[in-house]
Amino acid sequence: MVLNFIKNTVLLFVITLLSCGSNTTSNSITNKTPEPPKDNAIKKEIIVGANQTETYLALLKNKRVGIVANQTSVIFSAKNTQFLADPKTGKKTFKKYSYKNTHLVDSLKTLNIDIKKVFAPEHGFRGKADAGELVKDGIDTKTGLPIISLYGKNKKPYPEQLENLDVVIFDIQDVGARFYTYISTLHYVMEACAEQNIPLLILDRPNPNGHYIDGPILEPKHKSFVGMHPIPVVHGMTIGEYAKMINGQKW
Repeated sequence: MVLNFIKNTVLLFVITLLSCGSNTTSNSITNKTPEPPKDNAIKKEIIVGANQTETYLALLKNKRVGIVANQTSVIFSAKNTQFLADPKTGKKTFKKYSYKNTHLVDSLKTLNIDIKKVFAPEHGFRGKADAGELVKDGIDTKTGLPIISLYGKNKKPYPEQLENLDVVIFDIQDVGARFYTYISTLHYVMEACAEQNIPLLILDRPNPNGHYIDGPILEPKHKSFVGMHPIPVVHGMTIGEYAKMINGQKW
């Protein structure tokens, strides 16, 4: 999927199986009490973008890869499965899983993908920094990979920080709130990739607040890194859907 972004073109791939987005055509948002998910929705298994390795692996083979990630960038695999009885019928129809988490970076290194560097958002690559605490460049002690901070001296990747990269992956769990800075980091990564003609692969994850929209729309005069776009406080989109909106609105 090719999308226009500002004056450049960014090749944007969004890997997802779940669409939780809500749309509105009005600048005024009516407050709405969130509705609990229906029973049949609870039973459905969600496969996040990172878990669909067979879908995106070919895009990374023989490529020099950069990854925007944090502690939420994990691949889930069921370790144990237990069948539970339906409280109404007594039949064993519900499955209870215990999951083993593998970080995306570890998984790709195991698959011999050539990861060159990791870009760290607010809270850092391992999620250990406090809210608002500046993150420094460094070396990840577990993987030995260079860590480039996107929440320190610069929030947009410099051209030289993208040198020698053929593709960039963005995989971060978001909660659909305007003031979470991950969507601002997304904006700057998209902009930088577009300017350097580097494809961006977004591994999407469901928005836990994707079933409703709430709050006033941000006025442009109040734009900052904790609110860059004219959207409501709770916007209802996944990271992948939000990326498409950034492109579509030419933000």
